[in-house]
Amino acid sequence: MKFDDIDHKLIDELIKDGRKSYVELAKKVDLSRVAVKDRIQTLIEKGVIERFTISINSEKIGKKVSAFFEVDVEPKQLQIVAQNLADNPSVASIYQMSGPSTLHMHVLVEDFKKLEKFINEELYSVKGITRVESHVILKRFKSRTGYKL
Repeated sequence: MKFDDIDHKLIDELIKDGRKSYVELAKKVDLSRVAVKDRIQTLIEKGVIERFTISINSEKIGKKVSAFFEVDVEPKQLQIVAQNLADNPSVASIYQMSGPSTLHMHVLVEDFKKLEKFINEELYSVKGITRVESHVILKRFKSRTGYKL
């Protein structure tokens, strides 16, 4: 699919605020509401826009501790371990990575006691994990809300 400047502008505007109406978007790109709707529908159909969502400030809902984990897993257990961890409500995201660590995981919990409980009871107990390294976030400078084109 080819992108033109209008597609870029539409995506940029939706990244800023996914609630914008077709009318508001049309004013930004100087097209009709129907033309904007058609373009966005095409972006959805082509898989460029996967979904519309919201961004939550985790601290405002009581998840004050944010940590990243590098988790090494026995190769035969990778899919099972990844799915087990992905199903955990404290896990915000999990990715298979290249390099020395197999999985990269972001965890959000209420406090350090909950983080300790997560590590000791929910992470270390998973069969197939061979090593865990954790990094607690002290301060957030930037958080990705969408890809800037």
